[in-house]
Amino acid sequence: MKPTVTPRAPQFSSGPCAKRPGWGPAVIADAALGRSHRSKIGKSKLKDVIDRTRALLGVPDDYRIGIVPGSDTGAVEMAMWTMLGARGVDLLAWESFGAGWVTDAVKQLKLDDVRVIEAGYGEIADLSAVDPKRDVIFTWNGTTSGVRVPNGDWIADDREGLTICDATSAVFAMELPWDKLDVTTYSWQKVLGGEAAHGMLILSPRAVERLETYVPAWPLPKLFRMTKGGKLNEGIFKGETINTPSMLAVEDVLDALKWAEAVGGLKGLVARSEANLAAVAKWVEASNWADFLAKDPAVRSCTSICISISDPWFQSLPEAEQRAATKQIDALLEAEGAAYDINGYRDAPAGLRLWGGATVEASDMEALMPWLDWAYGEVKRSLSEAA
Repeated sequence: MKPTVTPRAPQFSSGPCAKRPGWGPAVIADAALGRSHRSKIGKSKLKDVIDRTRALLGVPDDYRIGIVPGSDTGAVEMAMWTMLGARGVDLLAWESFGAGWVTDAVKQLKLDDVRVIEAGYGEIADLSAVDPKRDVIFTWNGTTSGVRVPNGDWIADDREGLTICDATSAVFAMELPWDKLDVTTYSWQKVLGGEAAHGMLILSPRAVERLETYVPAWPLPKLFRMTKGGKLNEGIFKGETINTPSMLAVEDVLDALKWAEAVGGLKGLVARSEANLAAVAKWVEASNWADFLAKDPAVRSCTSICISISDPWFQSLPEAEQRAATKQIDALLEAEGAAYDINGYRDAPAGLRLWGGATVEASDMEALMPWLDWAYGEVKRSLSEAA
């Protein structure tokens, strides 16, 4: 039967993601609009973002944290273009974003010594195959596959290479072992639910050493340059951004960080995300048509929760019809105001993707589950009758 209770907040998109509970335009009223980001107030707000980030995530004091252009993509590209080439690199890919970094390394930077370690959607690459003498690039959480790294045990403490981690849909929802990570990147619009366009770049002392001792063979665009005269440009990591940031977006992420502090800091955020995964897991266990794309619970994401459709009827459909069916489910739920933007990623197997980050309430996720059953039933009935 058609449910009667809809989620309070139907925003289950995997990016940009739901704003924090209680958000409204009034929270950005103090934005330093019309002011230079180099003014006293502008610099103080940018530095406040960095300081609150460090405290919330427990980033070591000797790690640098910078606000950079181009969202998470810009942050990853900055690291790749400035640090790769000094030694061989292992590239881990088990979903579209990891595959994108492979393309950049192989086709754009044209690196000579590259090893690609891959796995299909719903699985994870062989982490034990990574050579600690080489650099490695990986996503901590596969946003488009719902597969996350279970821990950092596979990263050697005495590694010679750098670990470059795209953590955009993991940070603030999962514990990250900072002693294992040399470069960590993310964007505000994921777990924090902030506005888009800006990325965060966190560098270990080892990453700084690479920047100060290695000069790439290729020219660097201005937006990627982090050194001056062979030394790190420390200003970038004190709020002196390379280009002009949106002070509106800065105010918005400050609000998100203050909210994160109020709900228990990192532990509270992780608990909120895990509660969303638990709500979906309870529903999947009782479902006769749905399953997780990630079969192994140890690597199952609590943010980008990817659902596959296991019903034999659905599996018998040609791929094009499967994708058309999930689009219909997505459209039905949007029309009812029950869920927005939950169709699976275009390159992933046909299915659904639910964002379970900390800004999503578990009660909303629980309220969504009956709507998934209803929408799937409606689409199956409609297509079966048409056939």
